[in-house]
Amino acid sequence: MKIPKFISSNTVLKITSLNAVVITIRLIVSAFIQRLLAVTVGEAGYASIGQVRNVLAMLTSTSTLGTFNGVVKYVAEFKNNQPELSKVFSTVTIFAIIGSLVSATILFFGASYLSDYLFQSQAYIYIFKLLAVIVPFIAVSRVVNAVVSGLSDYKRYAKIELISYLLATVAVVVGLYTSELKGIIIAIALAPVIQLIVLAFVFGETLKTYVKFKSLTFSLIYKNKLLAFTLMSFISTFLLNYIELNIRTLVTDEININEAGYWTAITFISKNYMVFATGLFTLYVLPKFASIHNKHEFKVEVFNIYKTILPIFGLGMLLVYFLRDYIIMFIYPDFTGMEPLFKWQLLGDFIRLGALVLSHQFLAKRLVKSFVITEIASLALFFVLSKVFIQYYGTEGIVIAHFVRYIIYFIMVFFVIKIYFSNQKNNSTDGKNM
Repeated sequence: MKIPKFISSNTVLKITSLNAVVITIRLIVSAFIQRLLAVTVGEAGYASIGQVRNVLAMLTSTSTLGTFNGVVKYVAEFKNNQPELSKVFSTVTIFAIIGSLVSATILFFGASYLSDYLFQSQAYIYIFKLLAVIVPFIAVSRVVNAVVSGLSDYKRYAKIELISYLLATVAVVVGLYTSELKGIIIAIALAPVIQLIVLAFVFGETLKTYVKFKSLTFSLIYKNKLLAFTLMSFISTFLLNYIELNIRTLVTDEININEAGYWTAITFISKNYMVFATGLFTLYVLPKFASIHNKHEFKVEVFNIYKTILPIFGLGMLLVYFLRDYIIMFIYPDFTGMEPLFKWQLLGDFIRLGALVLSHQFLAKRLVKSFVITEIASLALFFVLSKVFIQYYGTEGIVIAHFVRYIIYFIMVFFVIKIYFSNQKNNSTDGKNM
């Protein structure tokens, strides 16, 4: 079957259309799994699953000291420059070893404290000790995934994502029927190991072409450049998930754990359709922005991305909104408290998508100060507004905070990028006058 000409001539559409196939399959499978989990473990169990997912997301940052976006950027830039790639991967290897050792040590020896802090129970000590063993697998998986993204190898990316997800889903079902909630949590923790195995089979041979393992040395030539990405990843991934953990605890303490389960369910729906955009960001937006050096090209590219994905995304979100009652009925039976959360979550996510396209310029150009200021302001807004709004609107206040946060974030990012190009133009003019 040939790809239609209007799609084959547009890289954004090619990635989006292929991604759409993967996401559609994921959503269908996810619908059955989420119903199974909702019926089996209930709202409280769902909240616990959410806590584990947040911890795993934090480990994707700490295990490699946040070098994922740095690897994507430099692989995109140096894919035809083997000596520079070797320098990058030599530094990344040291970062991954340090990140994995520190993360594993904290998880293993702090298991009792973490279980009590995140679950108000000692019953989850086992999961943190298991994660301590899995951390190196997470680190290697992240680095290899970054290479796939840096090469914009969207076909293999889609294959890896789909196979990994389906195998991880099988593991969850097996875990559910063998050990219920404990088995589910163990299966979720093992997902990075499954993904690494899939990566080895699908991408192993190609990886050897770009990463010459024999030429890797214990050098830190790219230390300073990658540390900038470490800081950015710490804020965008680690702090975001830390705040989500605390907000889930806040909802549990201020209202009850069932409400925390409703909020976890709506964020899980959100993360499922946001995966649709994540692949585009890492495979196309970040490498593309890294190669753009003037305001006109940037504006043209942003407009091209917006006109391609915003209508598709918007229609999908409208569909989710109008089918919300059916989603609750068939996927989350008895999670009736979710219904008021859809509107604000969806509106916030639509604005978030537009803002994230722009903010990838910070990563592409290593604009550390701009990234740090806007992200910390955004996270602080989310946490403070959540604490305020929950007093007046209950759990709905959390998603209202999400919506307000991204309106302000979008405005901030827009003006920061405008200032960046204005300064770039002034510097260029000054250079010509010298």
